[in-house]
Amino acid sequence: LRAADTAPSKKITMGFIGMGKQNAYLMPAFLGHDDKTQVLAVCDVDTTRRTAAKERVDAFYKEKNQTSQAAAYGDWQELLARKDIDAICIATPDHWHGLITTAALAAGKDVYCEKPLTHTVEESVAVINGVAKHKRVLQTGSMQRSSKEFRVACELVRNGVIGKISHVECQFGVPSRPCDLPEEAMAPGLDWDRWLGPAPMRPYNSVLAPRGLHDHFPNWRLYSEYAAGFVGDWGAHHLDIAQWGLGMDESGPVEIIAAPEGKTEGAVLKYANGITVKHLNGGFGVHFFGEDGEVKVNRGQFQLILKDRPFIKEGEKVSTDGAVARAEKQFLSDAKVRLYATPKGDHLRDFLTCVESRQKPCTHEIIGGRTSIICCLMDLSYTHRTSMKWDPAQFAFTGGTGNPEWLKGQYRGDLKLA
Repeated sequence: LRAADTAPSKKITMGFIGMGKQNAYLMPAFLGHDDKTQVLAVCDVDTTRRTAAKERVDAFYKEKNQTSQAAAYGDWQELLARKDIDAICIATPDHWHGLITTAALAAGKDVYCEKPLTHTVEESVAVINGVAKHKRVLQTGSMQRSSKEFRVACELVRNGVIGKISHVECQFGVPSRPCDLPEEAMAPGLDWDRWLGPAPMRPYNSVLAPRGLHDHFPNWRLYSEYAAGFVGDWGAHHLDIAQWGLGMDESGPVEIIAAPEGKTEGAVLKYANGITVKHLNGGFGVHFFGEDGEVKVNRGQFQLILKDRPFIKEGEKVSTDGAVARAEKQFLSDAKVRLYATPKGDHLRDFLTCVESRQKPCTHEIIGGRTSIICCLMDLSYTHRTSMKWDPAQFAFTGGTGNPEWLKGQYRGDLKLA
């Protein structure tokens, strides 16, 4: 393994694990940074996806009159065993994130892992500790932090432009539920046991693992054995921005207030300063409410509402980019709080640059880990229909609430966190 505090000597050699919809975007995007990267390996439990991914890498290098050195694996442990790979990109179902990430860190790899960073609180803590122990660089795939509209929205909040914050609303879909899908026949070419991995054994269903190449995000994300529903899907995006705007990246809520009985929205995160973040199934992405106005932000959408004066005059047609630029110029030219501005808004390049510099990237392990933790806690409040008090410093329930076992993964077989 290379020295923990030194960067790769030449190009960053990469391996990709989980070659479904998300890595069908991420891998070509990393290949596009070929001044910094060389792809050496792909891995998937589906033969068709695995083969197609390798062929895509081979075709990329052939077009550049270069010889591809990419290998294809069905077992991610074989990929991690390679000493010549510097960094791993993980885009498996969520229930594999923590196990593969901690193993990669222990193997001396830097890691780009999709959001949510983990499936359990215990896994998030293990990842945070693993990065520190092994002196690795980790980026979470929470790309919204690299988009200017989200950064400016949070800077407006952090610099008091809308006054003291009372509460935040975040819009995303339903929490997880236990998997109850019926058994379906499975064609050859999928290692179903390895797809399940740490999750309980159950019959195959194509909703969980669509065969071969597909252009949609599979709905394994709806089921608690594999994910935290949309609380861990879109919630990982929007709750992350709420944490950023509230300055809670290194902390978290002290109470999780359960939704009304039978409801799939309405759970609330309460912070020590009294600010609340509420989950709604409808709304405007992330919506900050202050005593002097409101900030509303979503992908490609931005609104600043001020009580004492209009920001955008009625009838005035201004693009999202124009509104963001105007707000930044008008209110943030002398801002005391400046947040991480990803160069050129390129989340992947930010990771590669930090692999070289050994600095922490935009959505490093503490940010990704703590956002994942609040997603887990909120989903647990729906699963168990109970409110919980929380100590974000100790990663523990307090006041006799909750059950420490809820924070852990129940892994099948001999799988365990590295």
